[in-house]
Amino acid sequence: MDDGLIELTNGLQFPEGPIARPDGSVIFVEIARGTLSQWHPQTGYSVIADLGGGPNGAAIGPDGGVYVCNNGGFSWLDGADLMMPIGPATDYKSGSIQRVDLSTGEVATLYTHVGENALSGPNDIVFDRNGGMWFTDLGQVRARDVNHGGVYYAKADGSAIHEVVHPMHSPNGIGLSADEKTLYVAQTVPRLLTRFEITGPGEVAPTTGLNPGTAVGAQAPEHLLDSLALQSDGAICVGTIGTGGISTFDAASGDIIFTPMPDMAATNICFGGPDFKTAYITCSTTGTLISMPWPVAGHTLNFYDA
Repeated sequence: MDDGLIELTNGLQFPEGPIARPDGSVIFVEIARGTLSQWHPQTGYSVIADLGGGPNGAAIGPDGGVYVCNNGGFSWLDGADLMMPIGPATDYKSGSIQRVDLSTGEVATLYTHVGENALSGPNDIVFDRNGGMWFTDLGQVRARDVNHGGVYYAKADGSAIHEVVHPMHSPNGIGLSADEKTLYVAQTVPRLLTRFEITGPGEVAPTTGLNPGTAVGAQAPEHLLDSLALQSDGAICVGTIGTGGISTFDAASGDIIFTPMPDMAATNICFGGPDFKTAYITCSTTGTLISMPWPVAGHTLNFYDA
């Protein structure tokens, strides 16, 4: 691990979805607390909004609001200073896409269904340059059945949503190449990083099977894949669970550089700082948000300074 690792805040309840901001703050969700929260270098930790359910991935949209994938809530194994999800909450109903107004904390629910089908467990989200949101739905695993996930595309104003890829085995992290011709999806249980050719707004080349698209690379069995962020050189950094760390995939070869972290569930990474060479990482089971120098600058997300 890099000697420059800094713990920014702790005591969090399974943080994920970090968003680095131009002022040096970091917005993130706390899945178990059901909140959108933030850490600010001057004021420390605070809660922005109470979202309920299980807020998961988050991203700044074209209007400056924070858009949140809410998985509907988990039941939790909480002990020995570690917290882990163990299935849907007892009061689980469905997942949703929410929007939070950062100036007021007001929460609006934009989507709960795609046609007649309820969103199952929305997980991670990224905006394209046109202001459309791509997001994954991890699905749900219950005692006697599995609800498969997929990839979806929607407008930020709540007016339109459609299914892009379905079914798909445990799609989690999602990201766009700099030229927005390639969509990357990290599949948790198969441990695959997968790419899709984007053929139009919210459309990809036809594909089939539970592991659709084209595999960039696969991690070892002890590494489950979570959320992702891209570097400026096109490599894909994926949060990794099990032997916790960041798995950085070369986009062309699929070769992996693994950077260990002090948590078995280093779930999410984002980039910020004046040169985008500061990585912010959620260490979820121990409830900490950390930062560290990163050797390659991160790719700047659309609407970073909206």
